[in-house]
Amino acid sequence: MRVVVDLLKAVVLGLIQGLTEFLPISSSAHLRIYPELFGWGDPGAAFTAVIQIGTELAVLVFFRKDIWRIGSMWVRSLAKPELRGHLDARMGWFIIIGSLPIVVLGILLKDVIERDFRNLWLIATTLVVLGLVLGIADRVSRDNLTIKNISLRDAVLMGLAQALALVPGVSRSGATISMGRFLGYEREAATRYAFLLAIPAVVGAGLFELKEIPNGDNSYGWGPTVTATIVSFVVGYAAIAWLLRYISTRSYTPFVIYRVALGLATMALLAAGVLVS
Repeated sequence: MRVVVDLLKAVVLGLIQGLTEFLPISSSAHLRIYPELFGWGDPGAAFTAVIQIGTELAVLVFFRKDIWRIGSMWVRSLAKPELRGHLDARMGWFIIIGSLPIVVLGILLKDVIERDFRNLWLIATTLVVLGLVLGIADRVSRDNLTIKNISLRDAVLMGLAQALALVPGVSRSGATISMGRFLGYEREAATRYAFLLAIPAVVGAGLFELKEIPNGDNSYGWGPTVTATIVSFVVGYAAIAWLLRYISTRSYTPFVIYRVALGLATMALLAAGVLVS
């Protein structure tokens, strides 16, 4: 009976992960808040990191042509200097360099991330604050740059913004998109680059945490974790397609409103003793 219950919980958590990973509303915040609200407790940083591999596999499949084109051109440019100025070769370097901040800080702050950063008061605060930042960035953006205009400076700045997502509630895509919008990138360009930039960090974090699944702070085990990962892949793929269509004609305002509402509601529940940080 316990196994069945854990599998059902895993399906729900996989749905949450798949729906929230690519929307700028923070999947890690949702995987911390909702299980607590349901009375399931914190599934743990290891569980969260591993099931994110499912959504990143969705990115790999959805953007497979872009990834192959960028990867192959980057490899070829290593041997042929004349190709190093090509957009795809430069994009390969930008993704590598932009991933370094979150990788380095993720390793250095591992214990703090898995303990202190999972405090619900902190998560609720980052949901509100970074939600407002996203709204401001979307409103003031010059909105005149495409993905072809990405420079080394912009790649570093968006990489630093992505590193803020080590704090649950920030949102990896939300932070990167916010920086992209502040720099003047169109919504589609900022969103697409945010998805590509997340691949090395998320896959790396998931693989790094695999060893924690049988024990550590993961309360489910391999079966539910794999189930949640598969569900997050399927749902995540659909979420990518939907979001790219959505932002082609609409703003991020609904996500800003949702983030602020969820953050304030979480604070209210904490204050009332319904949730325990």
